[in-house]
Amino acid sequence: MTISTGDKIPSLTLKTMGKEGPQDISTDEIFNGKKVVLFAVPGAFTPGCSMTHLPGYVVAADKIKEKGVDTIACMSVNDAFVMGAWGKDQNADELLMLADGNAELTKALGLEMDGSGFGMGTRCKRMAMIVDDGVVSHFAIEPPGGIVETAADKILSLL
Repeated sequence: MTISTGDKIPSLTLKTMGKEGPQDISTDEIFNGKKVVLFAVPGAFTPGCSMTHLPGYVVAADKIKEKGVDTIACMSVNDAFVMGAWGKDQNADELLMLADGNAELTKALGLEMDGSGFGMGTRCKRMAMIVDDGVVSHFAIEPPGGIVETAADKILSLL
């Protein structure tokens, strides 16, 4: 079942790239007591994700945070090394780059996508959500190829 508005984010562990290498970070640490914008992409360094989706959040980060958002997080079914490198490549210093390498959170949210036709295996559908203290207050998912309802400007307009 796909997560929806009013649902609580499940307690799981993701990875992020730290100064010493990959680090564990729990969803409780990310979401509890905070207002978070989380968006997910099918893959780091892929065309739509690198040319449109992530850059939109990089450009709008200050405006989003001015609306009371504590954290803007980008998640993908990639490893922490890839997410760290992609964040550096995209100048995403203001964003938390989350690696869901085994698609555990993706599956728990009901957002898995079969990318095996592209040689990508299990991936996360393109989505965005606003999470208040661990509870989803807005959720949007894109049809294949779309970057409208989950784009930074759309999420900014809802804050």
